[in-house]
Amino acid sequence: MLEASNNNELPVIPGKRYFTIGEVSELCGVKPHVLRYWEQEFTQLKPVKRRGNRRYYQRHDVVLIREIRGLLYEQGFTIGGARHQLENEAKPEENKEKKQLIHDLLVELEELHALLA
Repeated sequence: MLEASNNNELPVIPGKRYFTIGEVSELCGVKPHVLRYWEQEFTQLKPVKRRGNRRYYQRHDVVLIREIRGLLYEQGFTIGGARHQLENEAKPEENKEKKQLIHDLLVELEELHALLA
């Protein structure tokens, strides 16, 4: 994922638990209305909402926003392309777990087959 150390133009993310939309705007170089729009377009982006629908972003949200920003502004992806790219990044982890489960099941079936033979 895109961290501040990989992108010299963005400030380092402070060690806070929650960030306001204004703080995230400054940390990510994106205007607040763009952040609100991205919430609608990227299902992974879900800031906590409290009193009066105020948004509070966590560190993982800020990192995700920086990744989205990189895909859109630096790599030239469309919104749909960036969404697809983010979804595909999550799937290799799931595929690895599924492959491991299938492998374990095959080993167990081979052991059962050996016992029955």
